[in-house]
Amino acid sequence: MSDTNIRVLIADDHPVVRSGLAMIIDCSEGIETVAEASTGVEAVELFRQHQPDVVLMDLKMPEMGGVEAIAAIRREFSDAHIIVLTTYDGDEDIYRGLSAGARGYLLKNVTHQTLVDGIRRVHAGQKYIPPDVGARLAERMNSPQLTERERQVLLLLTEGKSNQEIADALHISEGTIKFHVNGILRKLNVSDRTQAVLVALKRGITNL
Repeated sequence: MSDTNIRVLIADDHPVVRSGLAMIIDCSEGIETVAEASTGVEAVELFRQHQPDVVLMDLKMPEMGGVEAIAAIRREFSDAHIIVLTTYDGDEDIYRGLSAGARGYLLKNVTHQTLVDGIRRVHAGQKYIPPDVGARLAERMNSPQLTERERQVLLLLTEGKSNQEIADALHISEGTIKFHVNGILRKLNVSDRTQAVLVALKRGITNL
């Protein structure tokens, strides 16, 4: 290990993924793995302990998701250099990750060289957002935004609940639910509830 190496924390709940990433990093000149986290909570704790130069953060992890972990780290360490590394390419996932404070967003199908380049560039203070990810982010920014209540309704739609069941769950009238559903359909540019759920899952607005 060298004092000049870029020190990387890997946060991912899959041991095989962590091992593979660590192997790539440790075989790359000037970069080394200093810690591995399997949950979002552990990622925050290990960041405090090691204060790495760069974090590779998965989005979906137990106990605390990646977005929440990024936000928690950035609240305590405002200059933290974090890259989202995930299989999720929905525009909402990208938007939430970057909004929480990540400086890069990579998908797990990237080449070894792209991963290493991303680590080096983010460590140097640059943002690292590949063109395809940037295009999805632009699409998200140009789309009508759902309100928090519409998001709650959409999540319950994804669970297959009826308007009355959603109304009961949210303690509001069925007529108000119908109003929100119409707003969701309009903003997602779809004609029915099933299409709304499919679009929401594809974009990462909701998850099963």
